[in-house]
Amino acid sequence: MIIKKIIPFLVVLLSSLSSFSQNTSFSEQSKQKFTLSGTIIDVNSNETLIGVNIIILELKTGVTTNEYGFYSITVPKGNYTVQITYLGYQTIEESLNLEKNIKNNFKLISNETLLKEVVITDTKTKTDIRKPEMSVNKLSISAIKKMPVVLGEVDVLKSILLLPGVTNAGEGASGFNVRGGGADQNLILLDEATIFNSSHVFGFFSVFNPDAIKDLKLYKGGIPARFGGRASSVLDIYQKDGNSKGFHVNGGIGLISSRILAEGPLVKDKGSFLIGGRSSYAHLFLKLSKDQKNNSAYFYDLNTKLSYKLNPNNNLYLSGYFGRDVFSLNKSFTNIYGNSTLNLRWNHLFSDKLFSNLSLIYSDYYYGLDLDFVGFKWDSGIKNYNIKYDFKNYISDKFKLNYGVSTIYYDFNPGTIRPSDLNSGINFDQLDKKYAFEPALYMNADQEISNKISLSYGLRYSMFYRLGQSTVNIYADNNPVTFNPDLQIYEKATPIETKFYAKNKAIESFNNLEPRFSLAYQINDEQSVKASYNRMVQYLQLISNTSSPTPLDVWTPSDNFTKPQIADQVALGYFKNFKEGVYSLEVETYYKKVKNRLDYIDGADLIANKAIEQIILNGQLRSYGLEIMFRKNEGKLSGWISYTLSKSEQQTPGRTSIETGINNGNWYNSVYYKLHNIAITSSYNLNEKWSFGANFALQTGQPVTYPNGQYEYLGVTVPSYGLRNENRLPAYHHLDIAATLTPRKNTDRNWKGEWVFSIYNLYNRKNAASINFRQNIDTGTNEAVKTSIFGVVPAVSYNFKF
Repeated sequence: MIIKKIIPFLVVLLSSLSSFSQNTSFSEQSKQKFTLSGTIIDVNSNETLIGVNIIILELKTGVTTNEYGFYSITVPKGNYTVQITYLGYQTIEESLNLEKNIKNNFKLISNETLLKEVVITDTKTKTDIRKPEMSVNKLSISAIKKMPVVLGEVDVLKSILLLPGVTNAGEGASGFNVRGGGADQNLILLDEATIFNSSHVFGFFSVFNPDAIKDLKLYKGGIPARFGGRASSVLDIYQKDGNSKGFHVNGGIGLISSRILAEGPLVKDKGSFLIGGRSSYAHLFLKLSKDQKNNSAYFYDLNTKLSYKLNPNNNLYLSGYFGRDVFSLNKSFTNIYGNSTLNLRWNHLFSDKLFSNLSLIYSDYYYGLDLDFVGFKWDSGIKNYNIKYDFKNYISDKFKLNYGVSTIYYDFNPGTIRPSDLNSGINFDQLDKKYAFEPALYMNADQEISNKISLSYGLRYSMFYRLGQSTVNIYADNNPVTFNPDLQIYEKATPIETKFYAKNKAIESFNNLEPRFSLAYQINDEQSVKASYNRMVQYLQLISNTSSPTPLDVWTPSDNFTKPQIADQVALGYFKNFKEGVYSLEVETYYKKVKNRLDYIDGADLIANKAIEQIILNGQLRSYGLEIMFRKNEGKLSGWISYTLSKSEQQTPGRTSIETGINNGNWYNSVYYKLHNIAITSSYNLNEKWSFGANFALQTGQPVTYPNGQYEYLGVTVPSYGLRNENRLPAYHHLDIAATLTPRKNTDRNWKGEWVFSIYNLYNRKNAASINFRQNIDTGTNEAVKTSIFGVVPAVSYNFKF
């Protein structure tokens, strides 16, 4: 039934676009316009390059390569100079007589492979003031590798945490927060597959092996219509395809972790493979500490990819990822969690103007707890199966269309409970599994109105169906949470009956239009102003309490009790390049509002809860702020300074006049609210042998709720708490430094190595992961105890490649 609704809409959409494309092509040919198209690759590896600039100098117009290295540009007949630029590669300029459609595959030479005698001027990472793209940070892996190295390993998440508007959730917390949103509101994609948890060891490492990553882009706003499903941001990451010219190995050996990656041809110049693995052993250092000797925290992961070129118009890719984290605290409980993904993709070129990509994607997130002190094991997780078909139509050099369809089927496991041993009093139990289906259609256009004005606009139509096989509770007045006016607290409601929905029977359904729009006005060659608006709808909810002794991650679908989150964001920005791009300035201000943001009643129990709807309340979130980023893009000393002034707050009002809601229905600080966020990153190349780097981060402390009094009940002292999130942890800050030694003999041999010496948290700042309040057993007085995860961490590592 659902498919019957989608197919007619899709047929009309694609037929209309195809007709439009054909009519436009006919019109262009009558004006003697021709198309230059092709793929841009690395000359040494045949690796396709993302975001390469192809510029027609005489017309001052150009395009960039897509996620698979393809480009297409249509201009009037004539003689032109084509310029190809990409950070870290030698610039190419080529004369071209365009009197017919031409397919030209350019091969770029990495600056690293050039002889020392050749003087190279790097392509600057200056701000693109012409594109209507804003609230977007693009980082190639070559750019990330120029950043300071901490613990001997380049880290993707560490790099984006230094960007304005991005913060971590605090010491000992996973994920990252964007513009006041939660970590669950970020859509994280690795080769188009969803990653549900982006961190290893509580944010100390990322799940992304830097050796396997080719390119990444973080959308904080102005998000294109092809993305959906999250309310805050999109982190889009692509793995390398693998070297199809020769076999190569690179990796690193360090005190904290080690990694290795191998790549090479399956069939020379046609097919390639890539396989890489990492593992940490930081838990061995914890055992050296008297307070942490019974604790353990480590990870391991695996990246794989196969690529094969069937012919000039067809390519196949098969990529995968598997990772696990293991955390054990005093042997009282063990937490194991991680992601698994698999993606089969087919690229097809219909013509020199129409590019397509079909993807079949599997993603799995597992979360397990082994609670010895309780006597049971808990497993939960989420799986999704995604089919998506995307098209990019290069109508002309001033007008491009993206359109496509995606369908996602979800399989949620809220919890499987097993006894941990024969003496356990716990019986096996399986919480009802949940299922959902999320189809979507989208269309997005990029249009250059004039030499000064460029637009990007689109629309996404998303649908969501919560499906059986499930038993659903039914409550009086449809309220799973009741309010006790005598005690002034919320309590779980008792179901009056239950209803069973058969397999694939729709329990609840939603549909939403998600418009997107952005504009760029170029003041002159060096500065512009931009504005954007986008609506994002998130149908998945993360039930989590990271401040509890047993962290919990359970994903659940929207249904008749939990409504989808709907986020609207507007942004305005000013962008300027100085001294021909040596320096650049980006200033943005934004306002974001999210409907249906969940919060929990006081005393909410999350583990083994068969009726999550009984502990959650519906509210809203709003955030607004100012972001400033000043960069030095070239020279021996390079880097940036970013500053964010922002506010993020929630409101959960009562449903009736007698209900208090949370904090009496007033706005209160969200747990992601960091008033000030300063980040400084710099690198200094002393000479060919030595380079140095440093990172400094300073954030306002995370909002928390402290007790403001106490009372005695049956001889037991019980704390009473004030308003939610009205207190704060101490300010979070640390300084990291690194030095890299590259032996000069590297230039004369196949084996190339470097030594990296680093110190994380140089001045041993004991940042608070949490502050717990307790009664001292000996003195009977109350005391506050700060929990810190990491102090100063020196490291030495050796990186190699051959």
